[in-house]
Amino acid sequence: MQKSKKPTEPEVIRVSAIQFEQGDHKLYTFALSGGKIAQIADFSRLKKGESGELLGFQRKEIQQHVKQIVDYLNQGAMLFPNAIILAISPELKFDKARGSRGANVEPSGQLGYLNLPVGGSERKEAWIVDGQQRSLALAKSKNPELPVPVIAFESMSVDMQRQQFILVNRAKPLSQQLVNELLPVTDETYLPKNLAMNKVPSKLCGLLNESPKSPFYGRIDRKSAKSTRAVGFNDTAIIAMIRERINTPLGALGHLKGFQGEHSDYEAMYKILDAYWCAVSEVFPEAWNLPPSKSRLTHSAGIKAMGSLLDRIASRVDLKQERLKAAFVKELTPMAKACAWTSGRWPYIQMQWNAIEQTHRSVHELTRALTSLYMEVARA
Repeated sequence: MQKSKKPTEPEVIRVSAIQFEQGDHKLYTFALSGGKIAQIADFSRLKKGESGELLGFQRKEIQQHVKQIVDYLNQGAMLFPNAIILAISPELKFDKARGSRGANVEPSGQLGYLNLPVGGSERKEAWIVDGQQRSLALAKSKNPELPVPVIAFESMSVDMQRQQFILVNRAKPLSQQLVNELLPVTDETYLPKNLAMNKVPSKLCGLLNESPKSPFYGRIDRKSAKSTRAVGFNDTAIIAMIRERINTPLGALGHLKGFQGEHSDYEAMYKILDAYWCAVSEVFPEAWNLPPSKSRLTHSAGIKAMGSLLDRIASRVDLKQERLKAAFVKELTPMAKACAWTSGRWPYIQMQWNAIEQTHRSVHELTRALTSLYMEVARA
């Protein structure tokens, strides 16, 4: 008679953990590698059931966000303290460690070992509540064995998991203004590329705001201090304007960018920016001293479009000359009367002055109008 085979026991990952309670809820904290989180936990995807009911809660992963984290991890960064939050089955076995707690030790939880089953999606008994992008990136990185902190709470209820997902993600992300101001004083070695490329522009934006002789002095809204003068400028627009001058192929500041570990020439970059915008404020004095609602020059669209014009003018001007501002004034003055910063219509694009908005299309059209005007006076 053939003996019946015993069902195979699921593979289990056994981790050291601390069990503690919040009211009637049991929670655990432990460390687990990114690769193993993918083995024991699944995603409760947001979708509609056959009857139209809403199932799950997790949105589809954001590939670009995952890639940015992977790039950060692949640089060799060994610090990744962001915790992954899991919901786990109450049926998971927790073996309490033997031994008494030492004297003067805070009764913060019970030490022991938590058993986490490995298997296909039908056998997983843990679900990721927060940290989807991070867990995917950890599994895809060159170092999937990097241990990361995990907080797990017992719950088989999708309603409870959904509630915690909403609460965790309600926290307001860091404002772009705060990030912009912190970047210049942050080591960029392990910063994601999309943040590292803003470090130089952010520093230059700060210099323009802090230098008493700058046309932007005290007028740029920053997180640590709002503009102290009537007409304030958006720091994000100024940083974007500077970044494009550095990173576009024919950008006015591109030749001063540091390559292969070299440092960017901040002083030379600042000299060009200061001279140019001093010239702008001198050629368009009325528009420069009106708020964005009354002048599109101080509007984010105007800042970006005039920044693009700098690239064009820089190709005709010696940027190393002592009287650089005077050279910029000479280039800008012939087009002053044709610019519709505060009234009228823009030539070439036939847009009313106040129809210019902070959109890609408006900025593109305004840049086209300014470039066409400049080329016309240059030919004349």
